Amino acid sequence: MVLNYIWIAFFVIAFVVALFRVLGYYFRETLLEQFGWVFDRADLEIFSVIVKSTFEMAETSVSISIYLIGIMTLWLGIMKIGEAGGAVDVLARLVGPFFNRLFPELPANHPAFGSMLMNFSANMLGLDNAATPLGLKAMTQLQEANPSEDSASNPQIMFMVLNTSGLTIIPVSVMALRAAAGAANPSDVFIPILLATYFSTMAGLIAVSLYQRLNLLQPVILAYLAGTTLVISGIIYYFSRLSSQQVADISSLAGNAILLGIIVAFILLAWRRKINVFDHFIEGAKEGFSTGVKIIPYLVAMLVAIGVFRTSGALGYLVEGVRDLISFTGMDTRFVDALPVAFMKPLSGSGARGMMIETMSTFGADSFAGWLASVFQGSTETTFYVVAVYFGSVNIRNTRYAIPCGLIADLAGIIAAVLLAYLFFN
Repeated sequence: MVLNYIWIAFFVIAFVVALFRVLGYYFRETLLEQFGWVFDRADLEIFSVIVKSTFEMAETSVSISIYLIGIMTLWLGIMKIGEAGGAVDVLARLVGPFFNRLFPELPANHPAFGSMLMNFSANMLGLDNAATPLGLKAMTQLQEANPSEDSASNPQIMFMVLNTSGLTIIPVSVMALRAAAGAANPSDVFIPILLATYFSTMAGLIAVSLYQRLNLLQPVILAYLAGTTLVISGIIYYFSRLSSQQVADISSLAGNAILLGIIVAFILLAWRRKINVFDHFIEGAKEGFSTGVKIIPYLVAMLVAIGVFRTSGALGYLVEGVRDLISFTGMDTRFVDALPVAFMKPLSGSGARGMMIETMSTFGADSFAGWLASVFQGSTETTFYVVAVYFGSVNIRNTRYAIPCGLIADLAGIIAAVLLAYLFFN
């Protein structure tokens, strides 16, 4: 229901903003004289630009879907091998004590535990290509235990929010973009991004736990969280002692070596059980293909709405409104220059990436806005995109409180990113 209202709002707000811009063009002289507002020919043509964006975003949605079909066909085939060989069961038992308490409605050592762990691990390593199909596999397994056909279950919401909180250990793509933009030390955002995503994940976990009335103060949960915190602290200490080139080299080597190692381990375990590995891969690959086709309508619906909202200029007006509000309070407004990235990230990953590049081009990669834009880009995930793809893959229409909790995690990540930017780069 929340997603329905948000989707409607994107179009209505875009129409109102576009109408305002057209009227502003016809009364441009009066508005310039009275308020200093400037309108030009681009404002008059905004409706045609918005309509054009609907076709472009529809085409983009299908292009993304085709790309995802290939990736999902591969990884769901690998996951089917892992299930047959017992590797997924091993992973499920590894996190069972922790996940049994976070997902109390699932049976002990449910197969989805292994898939969720694989998804979280791929996200933390910055391996987006592998994370999405693994997450869709987990969502499908969670749907099998869902008593409702079209309403999100508590376990599905917990998984979705933890996924969108975007805990990232190695933000390879952000560092690569900073290097391309001429940053003196592209890895200087590594620690702020890691800390911001950590706070985002904790906020999402707490928000969902409050909705589901889960007790996070259980010894097992605290032990796992403490262990995770200790590991993250160790990673921060290790990478903080390396040069930017060493960080990039080691992160790329470790991430891809771990990924390939998992594939080989899955294959060998299945071979050891005398399982026909190729046949199981084909069986899983067929599931990946059908899932990829199924999500196309959901992607088109969400990305077209986001494109209309963005193209109308509503996002720009929102940013300027925040700037005026902050200026009125007398606070420092430097962080506002990077806010387009923060506002766009829950809507579109590629859109946020483009705004990050634009911010670094305008203000410099090593400016405060450039640093903060980079931290924003790595601190959260694309909530609306993930909701559309993940829930759409299992035909969930009622997302219940998933979006509010996901946005709470996003907001925590944004606030943490601003505070950390002032701490590290002021």
